[in-house]
Amino acid sequence: MKQYVLIVDDEPDIRELLVITLSRMGLECLAAENVAEALHHLSQQNVHLCLTDMNLPDGTGLDLVTHLQRHSPETPVAVITAYGSMEGAIQALKAGAFDYVSKPVDLHRLRELVAVAIKPRPSAESKAENLKSRLLGQTTVMERLRLQIQKLARSQAPIYISGESGSGKEMVARMIHEQGARAEQPFVAVNCGAIPSELMESEFFGHRKGAFTGAVDNKPGLFQAANAGTLFLDEIADLPLSMQVKLLRAIQEKSVRPVGDSKEIAVDVRLLSATHKDLAKEVDSGRFRQDLYYRLNVIELKVPPLRDRQDDIPLLASAYLERICRECDMPPIRLNMQAIEKLKRYSFPGNVRELENVLERSFTLCDNDELSDTDILLPDLDALDNCGGDETTPTFSQEDVPDFIPESGNNLEHFLETIEKQAIVKALEDTRWNKTAAAKKLGISFRALRYRLKKLGME
Repeated sequence: MKQYVLIVDDEPDIRELLVITLSRMGLECLAAENVAEALHHLSQQNVHLCLTDMNLPDGTGLDLVTHLQRHSPETPVAVITAYGSMEGAIQALKAGAFDYVSKPVDLHRLRELVAVAIKPRPSAESKAENLKSRLLGQTTVMERLRLQIQKLARSQAPIYISGESGSGKEMVARMIHEQGARAEQPFVAVNCGAIPSELMESEFFGHRKGAFTGAVDNKPGLFQAANAGTLFLDEIADLPLSMQVKLLRAIQEKSVRPVGDSKEIAVDVRLLSATHKDLAKEVDSGRFRQDLYYRLNVIELKVPPLRDRQDDIPLLASAYLERICRECDMPPIRLNMQAIEKLKRYSFPGNVRELENVLERSFTLCDNDELSDTDILLPDLDALDNCGGDETTPTFSQEDVPDFIPESGNNLEHFLETIEKQAIVKALEDTRWNKTAAAKKLGISFRALRYRLKKLGME
């Protein structure tokens, strides 16, 4: 099947160079020197890509971006901008352009862009169905969010995903990646607030052997790991100002320099970023660079909090419980109407993440095949003295506690996991591996013990 590319540029030499380059990629090229001629071609032939200069004799490349967005939104448009003219590039991306290249045109970069743009993709219907099955919700705000994701996935524009903690920003980022042209390439997610400041440059850009004490080998950074794919920078507001400068340069130059290296490495990544903070306020306070903010926030996508879509709670709760039961290889468990109503009355400041945690806790404490409202323990609906139930609280002596404390190299989660494993093993040994008796000794339900054994990999 022939693939057609429309090339629009008023300079004959550049137009000819682009036609030759793309023809060698096996593409059928249509050439135009102005907007009117381009629109004529588009009226006669469906194209798989439009590559247009920004400045044309009778208009701009934005005119073609707008036309194709209106009449053929699935057709990607890439714009060619003057060197250093980032304002024009960002304007084009905001209008719906797929991507941009700067003059003088780097032919290697151009071929990469074109290869991504014309790559066959699943139909819009199948992508929409995939989105609906992965990003659950039937409310109007969720329908709108899925439509926005589908639209933004067609572009390579940087996207800033805003939303409260636990609202599902990383899931949204993954959906944008999976719906787009880079779906088969890596998706690399990093929490910027979890990287020690002294290791940030090495983590982002990599390092060479001997660059610093402990650099015993060459190591690629996150940009190289995400090359040709998507890099998701979560909690971007936590980046120190010194690292913000280096990140801005990497974005502008589309290249990184590993620590200890004198050469830069070209990288091709789509950047998605997120934070639960108000990034505009961080800029106003001087904690976040304005120039980096504009480069990352080309398009903002807001993820709604769970309290704005409470009618989705029954669907979400059923899906989470089904997954928990499946992962634990245990019989299905369901919520009764009283439990659902109780969940819908709660504001969920921790959003969908908190809903998952509430259901996980309720699941482990319930011995029946149905969760009632009394099984659902919520902070502002239940008194703290009712949280323990009527089961015996387990007690352990000093010798039950592991002989280390969470210092450098031992994080709190690992520390608590170790305590939990040792307590379970001791209870099982004391009861000669009778799980029912061990659960009673630990003061938890049999289901809770089975769940913990599965989750801790102790089966």
